[in-house]
Amino acid sequence: MGAEATLLLRRGEIAALLTLSECTAAVEQALRLHAAGASLPPAVLSVPAAGGAFHVKAAGLRLGRTYFAAKTNANFPDNPIRRGLPAIQGVIVLCDGDDGRPLALMDSIEITVLRTGAVTALAARHLARPDSKVVTVCGCGLQGRVQLRALAGVLNLRQAFAFDRDFSRARELAAELEGALCFPIEPVAELETALGRSDICVTCTPARRFFLRREAVPRGALIAAIGADNPDKQELDPTLVASSKLVVDDLEQCSSLGELHHALAAGLIGREQVHAELTAVVSGQRPGRTSADEIIVFDSTGTALQDAAAAARVYERALAAGAGIQIELAR
Repeated sequence: MGAEATLLLRRGEIAALLTLSECTAAVEQALRLHAAGASLPPAVLSVPAAGGAFHVKAAGLRLGRTYFAAKTNANFPDNPIRRGLPAIQGVIVLCDGDDGRPLALMDSIEITVLRTGAVTALAARHLARPDSKVVTVCGCGLQGRVQLRALAGVLNLRQAFAFDRDFSRARELAAELEGALCFPIEPVAELETALGRSDICVTCTPARRFFLRREAVPRGALIAAIGADNPDKQELDPTLVASSKLVVDDLEQCSSLGELHHALAAGLIGREQVHAELTAVVSGQRPGRTSADEIIVFDSTGTALQDAAAAARVYERALAAGAGIQIELAR
């Protein structure tokens, strides 16, 4: 590849280059490197627009060579109905962190989906009870499917429940994944009954008002809250967040965007009461689960560090496979 060439990678090419298990390994490595100080400081920027918003997340990693990644995602919720377009669209720019060269321009959606599942898998490995066998997934879209696959990759699951406000979506998820994952998946219309029988619950919905109530969560459960990635979204009862052991993916982000944000706004918790960031747990700097009975909430807003890890892995695999299109941006 010439010195000025940049690699262009489409979503389908990324899907062929990066599996969920490989993404999980890449994100775990990134968390450990971040804990060791081998990362560039992350930054976040949000810009509101008519009918939606743009979000920019950037970070870097030292992986033999230094990578810098900046992801720009546009979120326009009315797109599917009004325009026939995806609600979320975006790109990742991957650069050489030592000399600034743009190394790759790639679709962001596949990476976002995979790294979100990967982080839940890592959280479950450290925060769920080791004998966890039953999971409830709330939100049966693409992310719900990835979340269930990710958990099945790190735990010996025996059953799953699928819950969605649109019951047909829960049936579709069950029909699609039950054979592939080799355990029963039951679509449910009543969330609380499923929760009472579950060891883990993942919430990955666009809800703007909490639906997971504190009293419905059994002792010893892990709750992985994925959906709240802006201040207007909320899935968990703030009293549940405040009364549980709380682990966050990024303290600053969760304080302004995630479930922690709502508990802080309600005056139910202080930032000093957050048990740890996931980075500290994965690296062994802070303990994960210390009791079989404790309820743990993992507040996941999605970080630039995760994006950088996945993008760097895709780039390196693309070079090895000769994938993508080489372009010279400076010409």
